[in-house]
Amino acid sequence: MSAAVYIAGVGMTPFGKRPDQSVKALAAAAVSEALADAGAVSGDIEAVWFANTRQPMLEGQNTVRGQIALRPLGLTGLPVVNVENACASGSTALLQAIWALRAGAADVVLVVGAEKMVFPDQPERVAAAFLGGTDIHDREGVLRFIADLGGEPPGEGRSLFMDLYAAQARAHAARFGTQPLDLARLAAKNHTVAAGNPRAQYGGAMTAEQVLADRPVVFPFTRAMCAPVSDGAAAAVVCTARGLARLGAASRAVRIRACQLRSAGARPADALDRHIGRRAARAAFEEAGVAPGELDVVEVHDATSHAELQQIENLGLAEPGTVGERAARGDFALGGRSPVNVSGGLVAKGHPVAATGLAQLFELTCQLRGEAGARQVEGARLAAAENGGGFLGVEEAATVVTVLERAA
Repeated sequence: MSAAVYIAGVGMTPFGKRPDQSVKALAAAAVSEALADAGAVSGDIEAVWFANTRQPMLEGQNTVRGQIALRPLGLTGLPVVNVENACASGSTALLQAIWALRAGAADVVLVVGAEKMVFPDQPERVAAAFLGGTDIHDREGVLRFIADLGGEPPGEGRSLFMDLYAAQARAHAARFGTQPLDLARLAAKNHTVAAGNPRAQYGGAMTAEQVLADRPVVFPFTRAMCAPVSDGAAAAVVCTARGLARLGAASRAVRIRACQLRSAGARPADALDRHIGRRAARAAFEEAGVAPGELDVVEVHDATSHAELQQIENLGLAEPGTVGERAARGDFALGGRSPVNVSGGLVAKGHPVAATGLAQLFELTCQLRGEAGARQVEGARLAAAENGGGFLGVEEAATVVTVLERAA
């Protein structure tokens, strides 16, 4: 049995469009909150993992992003590791921190994800940053994949990833009969529950019909089914049992039962049983010793509402092809059988890439502590997060699945 590792404190900025704030400012806000939440000060931290993907391209700051962002907070002279792994960067940083803690290299560490993506005067660079999440040497292969699944050619003014997700949604529809209404129901529940999340970028009651009537992006998606471009940061103080005792934070700690990272495999597009999300989930559930049906609340990486549907299937919360009918019954809504994305998900809460994985853990930590307010899942004890990003071959390039448990 691996040594126990805990989340002692979490912090998160509101997500949204923050043209006047830098990565440094966003990180400072999230880190300050996480330290205070853990009852820690900068001197308690023995090492830091800092996740970011866009700053070199959009702010011009590269190579030592974490050291520079954290210096004003007094976090100097420590081991600082800069982490970049597409949209899974924040969760990957957490995994590396867990490895260090279990290896005995430290007892109290900090994990940060910070991203600034809103640059109205740099649309070409913003678009190029998204393209970099695929193999730039195999552009034709990516376009061929979209075409083979019946997708539209990439369009002006939208991310290539929307076209990739749309192609996969069409293929799922052809195989299982999934309808746009099924996706709209998932999006509507997320926008509606996000009204109870003061840190969400968007949020307000929506019906599935209103989602379908929103501005079209690429079939079958409307704007309300797609994650917005966002700025924001999230952070967590993570520690061993010894570090937890040192901080005196045991009463509100959350135990990390499992954290598993997988990279894209080589499989046919229709071999969904070998999907990266499914492989990561199986590994995480095996490490944690839990079954999908035991989970009380789940956060998944819904860059689009089809991604939510896909990851609900990958996590084993529903059989392939049944998510639509179960969404219609309210199974995945707050108060339902298997609540998913009660934070509002990426489509409503926002998606500042490297911060997203840690923002999921912020939400689940609040849930397991019973501190989520209007969006609280009653009696939540066991939770999981799926955080994936990039695209390689026929699936995401990287996916992390994390399982958390209420410790006290």
